[in-house]
Amino acid sequence: MMSRAERSPLADWWWTVDRGLLAGLGCLMVAGLVFLMGGGPPVAERIGLPTFYFLNRQALYLAPTILLIIAVSFLSVRHIRRFALVTWIVGVALCIAAGKFGPEIKGAHRWIQFGPFGLQPSEFVKPAFVVVAAWAFSEGAQRRDMPGGLLAILLLPVTIVPLILQPDFGQTMLITMVWCALFFVAGLHWFWVAGLGVLGLTGVFAAYTFLHHVRERINRFMDRDSGDSFQEFWSRESFNSGGWFGTGPGEGVAKRHLPDAHTDFIFSVTGEEFGVLVCLGLVALFAYIVLRGLKLARRTDDTFSRLAITGLSTLFGLQACINMAVNTQLMPAKGMTLPFVSYGGSSLISLALGMGFLVALTRKRPRTTMLSQRPPGTLPSAVPGIMQ
Repeated sequence: MMSRAERSPLADWWWTVDRGLLAGLGCLMVAGLVFLMGGGPPVAERIGLPTFYFLNRQALYLAPTILLIIAVSFLSVRHIRRFALVTWIVGVALCIAAGKFGPEIKGAHRWIQFGPFGLQPSEFVKPAFVVVAAWAFSEGAQRRDMPGGLLAILLLPVTIVPLILQPDFGQTMLITMVWCALFFVAGLHWFWVAGLGVLGLTGVFAAYTFLHHVRERINRFMDRDSGDSFQEFWSRESFNSGGWFGTGPGEGVAKRHLPDAHTDFIFSVTGEEFGVLVCLGLVALFAYIVLRGLKLARRTDDTFSRLAITGLSTLFGLQACINMAVNTQLMPAKGMTLPFVSYGGSSLISLALGMGFLVALTRKRPRTTMLSQRPPGTLPSAVPGIMQ
């Protein structure tokens, strides 16, 4: 155990980091490996891979995931902003490249191939966008000579247009919802809240009208007999079969029919084999991490940190909610992974980046340190209304 008297960088990190947040993330990673033992083997065997291929790969990805969380959590607030800005620029550029040159997978161009390795750049855009948008909002709130609010507004279309063109409606919706949450926390007037709500509904209607795959998913969700509802049926059947206590590890049947049992529908597999009670425990774990982040956001005096922590916590929680809502038939299918539980290298590494930002921003920092990282000529203040 490290002593408080020790002044090494590692000791400083240990005594300033929020260990409750780290513990929650660690429990989630372990739970993901356990649940993947049930969902991964049937999919691997169906496509001719070794039985525990996905489990072994997930365990392999966890090593750089943990290292990235720890490495990013050492960054100062200034370096977090710069790192996020570079990541956002590169990520948006790669999203455009993926839409033009990426391979078509399930009717969309979302991936970039680097030899044998595939990368989904939109996953890395999400946490970087949250930090950059929080930066813009905070600068607009603190400096009258900085059009931060306008920059934050312009950031949204620049980010989501490449995603719409891929098309990736799920990630577009997630990023837009988090941006709206940031805008609200930054002091958005209720008049603008209503306006954003109308704009969002207009966007959904436009997507339903002009995007065939969106219209197909919504129609299938509203009317089970309107099309192929194979995944929806087995997702629903998994919870019916599992009941409160589950059929037992490895005894599930639905996972042998679900094509994405190791990714998008891992929550359904968990419900069948481990039961609804374990699923509720998993929901509670996600809720703990999100509420912990929001609680820490309230404690900070720095405007940027408060907004960024709120945005990153909201992003994490909304992604989990969307995945679980799809699995429980409360939403149409979105192709959204369950954070740290679903299989996926790009998903894990991007989550590590976002959680690294979150851990870094929630570290206990002396007030003098926060003040020294403000641009010259600015003063600390609460977040005022951007549009009153």
